[in-house]
Amino acid sequence: MSCTAGELAKFLGATIVGDGQTPLSGMAMPENARAEDLIYIDSPRHLQRAENSAAKCALAPPGLQLKGKTTLTAENPKLAFAKAAALLLPQFAPPPGVHPTAIVASSAKLGANVFIGPYVVIEDEVEIGEGSIVEAFCFLGRATVIGEKCRLHPRVTLYANSRLAKGVELHSGVVIGGDGFGYVFGEGRHWKFPQIGTVEIGDNVEIGCNTTIDRGSLGVTSISTGVKIDNLVQVAHNVSIGAHSIVASQTGISGSSSLGEGVIVAGQVGIADHCKVEDGAIVGGQAGVPTGKTIRRGQTVWGTPARPLDRFKKQYAALARLPELIERVEKLEEGKT
Repeated sequence: MSCTAGELAKFLGATIVGDGQTPLSGMAMPENARAEDLIYIDSPRHLQRAENSAAKCALAPPGLQLKGKTTLTAENPKLAFAKAAALLLPQFAPPPGVHPTAIVASSAKLGANVFIGPYVVIEDEVEIGEGSIVEAFCFLGRATVIGEKCRLHPRVTLYANSRLAKGVELHSGVVIGGDGFGYVFGEGRHWKFPQIGTVEIGDNVEIGCNTTIDRGSLGVTSISTGVKIDNLVQVAHNVSIGAHSIVASQTGISGSSSLGEGVIVAGQVGIADHCKVEDGAIVGGQAGVPTGKTIRRGQTVWGTPARPLDRFKKQYAALARLPELIERVEKLEEGKT
C-alpha cells in the first residue's frame, strides 16, 4: 500500500521534518532500501547507515535529524516502524468464500466475510467469526469456536472444543487441543489419565509454526490476551500463560505450570510441572526450572537449575576456573606427601 510521509506521520502521531509529500510504498533495512521504502534508526551510531541509504524517509528518535531525508520523529522508532507495517505492508486477505473442495458440516456456523480454503475440514457445531481466514488443509474439530478476524495458516489442526477469541493467528503446523501426556502407573502398566478438558486462547494471540498446545486433563489450558509464542514450543495440559507474555522457540512447559503477565521465556527453556513464574519474570535461554519451583515477580534467572542471574554469573565464572583450581589443589596435595 502507498501513502505519503505526512499521512504516515499522522497515522503514527509522529512529528515530521521535511517534505510531507514524500511517497512511501515499502519498508526495508537502510542498506537494501529503495527511494520509496521507510527505514528507521534508534541510535546515533546508526546515523551514517541511514544517511547513506537510498531511502528518502526515516523514523528516528528525538534530536536526530538525517541530512537530505524526510524525518519522522518518534520516542520509540522501532515500535513506530512496527506500527507502520499495518499501513505499508497489509497482509494479503483472500476474498470471502468457501472453496469447493472444503468439507463443511451442515451444522457449522460461518460468519460474514469468512474465507475457507482448499481441502479444509470443518466438523459439526463449529463456529467461525466474521472476517476469519482458514487456509488450505486445516482441520477444525467438533464444537470448536473461532472468533472474529482470526487467521489459520495452512495445515493448522484444532481438536474438538478448542476456543479461539478475536484476532488470533496460528501459523502452519500448529496443533491445538491434543491430549496431554498424562499416565498413572499401576498393575504393571501405564494407565492413561482422562484428557477431556479444553484449550482457551485469548484475543490477539499469535502462535508460531509447529507449536503444540495440549488440552487440559480435566480443566483448561489457558493462553491469555496478547501472548506471542514462537515456533516449536510445547505447552502441556493445564498450563496457563498470562497476558502479553513471550515464549521463544524450543521451550517446553510441563503440566499445571503457570506463567504470569509480561513474562519472557527465552529459547530452549525447560519448565517442569507445577512451576510458577510470576509477573514480569525473565527466564534465560536453556534454563531449567525444576518441579514446583517459583520464580518471583520481576526476577531474572538463568542456568539449570534456574537461579538469580547475579548468582548464575558468579558460579559460571567460577566453573571456568575449575581446571586451574584442580591443578593447584593437586600440587598442594603432592607437597604434603
